[in-house]
Amino acid sequence: MRESLTHSLPPMNPATLMDRTATITMLVPGQLRSYCAGARQLQLAASSVQAALEELERDHPSLYRNICDETGTVRRHLNLFVNASHIRDLDGLATALLPGDELIVLPAVSGG
Repeated sequence: MRESLTHSLPPMNPATLMDRTATITMLVPGQLRSYCAGARQLQLAASSVQAALEELERDHPSLYRNICDETGTVRRHLNLFVNASHIRDLDGLATALLPGDELIVLPAVSGG
């Protein structure tokens, strides 16, 4: 008799699903691209905006330092959007990210 080629997988724990991180795209403005080898966008694995910034700090520290100050706060002249929503209108740095989301770094525009 032939052995079955199918393997049963253990049941997936719902907590495990929650721990998985989303692959998101961070869009980098032209003024900051020199800090990430000219990349227009970066692929990050993060479940929140805070986690995305932490990954950025590890992988692109120069870019991170130009987005966040020494306390980890996003610099005043920059805005962060998840898709079309400013993070201040969501959950701030705790804003959850889903696979395919775009994290957009947008410099503030001012004039007089």
